[in-house]
Amino acid sequence: MNFNYVPLGQHQLPPLPYSYDALEPFISQRTMRIHHDKHHKAYVDGLNRAEINLSDARKKRDYEFIKYWEKELAFNGSGHILHSIFWTTMAPPGMGGNPGIQTIDYINSYFGNFGAFKEQFISAAEKVEGSGWAILIWQPAWRRLEILQAEKHQNLAQWGGIPILVCDVWEHAYYLDYQNERRKFIESWWGIINWNEVENRLIFAFNGQLPLTTINTMGY
Repeated sequence: MNFNYVPLGQHQLPPLPYSYDALEPFISQRTMRIHHDKHHKAYVDGLNRAEINLSDARKKRDYEFIKYWEKELAFNGSGHILHSIFWTTMAPPGMGGNPGIQTIDYINSYFGNFGAFKEQFISAAEKVEGSGWAILIWQPAWRRLEILQAEKHQNLAQWGGIPILVCDVWEHAYYLDYQNERRKFIESWWGIINWNEVENRLIFAFNGQLPLTTINTMGY
């Protein structure tokens, strides 16, 4: 059987799907360069390092530091995955389209209406304790959407949940442009959501597949 997978320790930083200045004035070029080239790259490097060290542990049958490397695997792997989604679910101003039919239908069926969904998502993102994310997931177990907060990427998740839309509220995502005004950043970010990609991710999620854009950005 021929599997198409990322070789051990060979994850790569995906390129942005637009130029560094494409999201201005909502997110500055300087923030994008630091966020993508430094922070996301650090998660990729950390993930590769964890995989290599766990491979060495298996070969040597030496698991003295298993707890440390498993934590590194979860933290950096989650950071890599969420950032890869984050870039693709944003688009230059005016190019992200409107929420698609499936997105609206599933939002309305669970949250009541789009306004209620937006208010809950923005509030969840604003009130993440410390650094973390607000994440709209498709939950296959329940066949519906849900909004979650995540602290340090890997915490407060629901097993099996597939991220559909993510908002990064670590300070490195907004501090240069918005200082301590996290809510102002989130409300501005709402104007550059790539709803076409959100619809794409949702359709593929409830069909049990990842969208091609995600496969490409994750290096498969």
